[in-house]
Amino acid sequence: MINWDDLEAANEPLNAFTDFDRTARFCEGPLQNVTIGVKANIAVAGMPWTGGMQAYRDRIASKDAEVVKRLRNAGAAIVGTLNMEEAALGAKTDNPFFGATQNPHKIGYTPGGSSGGSGAAVAAGLCDVALGTDTMGSVRVPAAYCGVYGLKSSRGAVSQDGLELCEPMLDTIGPLARTLEELEACSRIMMDFGSPHVIDNIILLENLGDVDCEPAVLDSYENAKGILNAQTIFSLPYPLTQVRFAGFILASLALADSLSGIVKNDPDRLSDHLKHLMTYGPKRSTDDLAEDRNILEQVKDALVSAVGANGAILLPTTPQAAFSHGDRAPANQADFTCIASIAGLPAITIPAGWDEDGLPVGVQLIGAAGNEAGLFELARKLDGKLDAYRRPETFLQVS
Repeated sequence: MINWDDLEAANEPLNAFTDFDRTARFCEGPLQNVTIGVKANIAVAGMPWTGGMQAYRDRIASKDAEVVKRLRNAGAAIVGTLNMEEAALGAKTDNPFFGATQNPHKIGYTPGGSSGGSGAAVAAGLCDVALGTDTMGSVRVPAAYCGVYGLKSSRGAVSQDGLELCEPMLDTIGPLARTLEELEACSRIMMDFGSPHVIDNIILLENLGDVDCEPAVLDSYENAKGILNAQTIFSLPYPLTQVRFAGFILASLALADSLSGIVKNDPDRLSDHLKHLMTYGPKRSTDDLAEDRNILEQVKDALVSAVGANGAILLPTTPQAAFSHGDRAPANQADFTCIASIAGLPAITIPAGWDEDGLPVGVQLIGAAGNEAGLFELARKLDGKLDAYRRPETFLQVS
């Protein structure tokens, strides 16, 4: 049984959920004791389907997204919808219409974005598993900041049906969980797993792409390198900051197109911040846009070639631990996560350590397209040695 009063009370200081469905029930199936929260840009029948936007606050989903339907049919209780960055474009989950979500490990700190409600809810025990969406890291960043596990699957592996899209080529619905076992169990319901290819080549990015990382991140990364005996080194044809910006331009262009009607007819229902972000893409010249797409294509080719059929790239998930809501989001937050999204490759983030303030940091593994099963096998090996998952002090077991 779900204690709804306790759940709503525990959510209040975190603001992870925006809406609850008190009619949610478990059914028979492989997930019959699992509670699931769903990011507000994914349709849940009968629930507000806002995409984090005031413009869609009164929109009610008429049916479940395909992934929600699969999880519900597998027995899970879909308990509500989760806070997120407006239109899934942002780094902190400080939503101008739905409020800021707090990191359960330190109130006043961000859980990351754009799936911040998903990361916070899972970390705090408000639900067993949460669905987020990952455009350039929006599942993996909150998972790392909140000290849980997250998966971005191969491009096209999970249905986009019922998803309010940010950038169709990059968007992937992905789960977050407190254990790899629950993460994999839900992933296998959401998508069809192939047979695992054994990963026997651990690959490192030369000099971490010259990204500036906090000491705790570097320490955890070095520890993971030693555990996996990583040897192979590769480099990218462009700096990670340039790659990330080219990906952002795609998202800006896509949202400028999809939300153009609201901008024209009801602009006050979008924040000034989002409207500003939506100007970057349309302002690019034809030549600049051609170069952006060339950067993305070359980086994709380089990553696919480096990984091959039996490789996995080891990277930090983020260059830093969570930061205060009062601070500006670091520009490099998605430098390490954007490349798997751009290449369409699967990536798993796992807890890897903590900084001096007790905030978690993560590492990620990026594998070959379609080899989610092999990536989970490798992640289990690494996770067992790292043993870095910790609950926050405030934790609720909802069921």
